[in-house]
Amino acid sequence: MTEIDANIDALVPEWLTLPDIAEKLDVEVTRVRQLVKEGQLIAVRRGENRALHVPAAFIDGDKVVKGLTGLLTLLRDDGFTDEEMLEWLFTPDDSLPGTPAQALSENRGTEVKRRAQALAV
Repeated sequence: MTEIDANIDALVPEWLTLPDIAEKLDVEVTRVRQLVKEGQLIAVRRGENRALHVPAAFIDGDKVVKGLTGLLTLLRDDGFTDEEMLEWLFTPDDSLPGTPAQALSENRGTEVKRRAQALAV
C-alpha cells in the first residue's frame, strides 16, 4: 500500500474503496485486505481521509479482472513499484490501443502480458 502521486491519481478514471469492492465481490472487507496483501490487487491511500482505494478497472462484476493477478506478479518480478504498475496500466498505449487496464478488461490479457514481458528485457 502506497501514497498516490497526483499525476498517477489523475490517470485512473475511477477508484473504489475496500468496502465497495467487498460488496461487489460478495466477501468480507478482511478478504479484500488479504487480496491486497497477497498482491492480487493494488491499493493506495488517497483522498482527505487517506482511505485505501483500488482502481475500479480491476473489478469485473463480481470478480477480479481475469489475468490481473498474474500480470501484477510479472510486473513486481520486473522490479515495478505499485505506483509504477498503476502508471503503466493506465497510460494509453497506441499499440494496444487504449490502456493496458482497458485491454485486460476486454479479455486481451495475452497482448498486455506480452508487453509487460518485453519491459523486462
